[in-house]
Amino acid sequence: MEKIRVENLTKIFGKHPHKALQHLKNGMNREEISKMTNHTVGVGNASFSVNEGETFVIMGLSGSGKSTLIRCMNLLNKPTDGKIFVDDENILEYNIKELREYRQNKVAMVFQHFGLFSHKNVVENVEFGLEIKGVKKEERYKKSKEMLKVVGLEGWENHNISQLSGGMKQRVGLARALANDPEIMLMDEPFSALDPLIRRDMHDELLDIQSKFKKTIIFITHDVNEAFKLGDRIAVLKDGEIIQIGTPEEILDNPENEYISNFIQDIDRSRILKAENIMRKSVMKLGRLTKPKIALGIIDESDFEYGFIIDRETGKVQGVIDADDVLRAGKEKINIEDVMHTNFKAVNKNAYVKEIIELALETKYPIAVIDDDERFVGRIHRGTLLKSLV
Repeated sequence: MEKIRVENLTKIFGKHPHKALQHLKNGMNREEISKMTNHTVGVGNASFSVNEGETFVIMGLSGSGKSTLIRCMNLLNKPTDGKIFVDDENILEYNIKELREYRQNKVAMVFQHFGLFSHKNVVENVEFGLEIKGVKKEERYKKSKEMLKVVGLEGWENHNISQLSGGMKQRVGLARALANDPEIMLMDEPFSALDPLIRRDMHDELLDIQSKFKKTIIFITHDVNEAFKLGDRIAVLKDGEIIQIGTPEEILDNPENEYISNFIQDIDRSRILKAENIMRKSVMKLGRLTKPKIALGIIDESDFEYGFIIDRETGKVQGVIDADDVLRAGKEKINIEDVMHTNFKAVNKNAYVKEIIELALETKYPIAVIDDDERFVGRIHRGTLLKSLV
């Protein structure tokens, strides 16, 4: 379901932005407008939508307009033109009271440089938004402690901000945003100041948090690997304009133009693509009690080298067999389950290709893909793995 809809959003910086806006509408580009009017087009005519519970990443190089754009989403930047609908309400039409309620209750922002108060301890920083809302001290303390536990900072409530590492400070910022229980989280390059190892930890932390809370997130980054790891969909921004919007797979497989191709050429696909992105759903499934003669017929018709034995009630994988196994079962007059191999490998559908490659080296069989309930949903062959990296 659509949560946010942005229509023809433009933000121009300068003394007379609406004059420059007319030049933009007449077809002049960012550079031409800057030379003629001494105005800067931060964002030009951007349109996109964000679904409820989606992580929507806006990616671009420095100066592309991505931070300008995200600051329009809570009106820290007042757009020059366009509309921003949240739950079908145009927030640009809000009065002062409505805007305050929107900022306090519906949206929260996590900044690049933490935005913490050095004179407050950890829990007081997390409580801040709740304090502004007038939440009673006991209640806001309880809520803040819960959120600190969520982000892995249980026991750090009374420490000073100066005692924390960069990663811990960003966790405090994340806990503060979550404590307010916003429907929308705006994240402006929140991990860019962190060391690479801590940054990867924060990626995993955010993915875990999102799986629990299902917030609608708009995430800003200039890092293509970060964008493709975190984003359900990605918008690529250049010179204030959106060049392409799509899922990571869509952008990898069908870049809009040479700029996008160059942008993604160094991406590490093994850390971006997941099992569900490359698995084959078509597969030969057999029951434990399937007769060898019937199994041979299924193998012949399906043209699959291997078949998976699936429990009919639970949908879980029990084993794997090939045609030779079935022939042996028929010859020896034993059941399929007596010849199946149980030393197969299985991965969750959200496992990254990098992890799957390591498993593939340990088995000659296709890798089974399972969902969160351990039900079989697909298979991955070694050839598929190699193809996904090209």
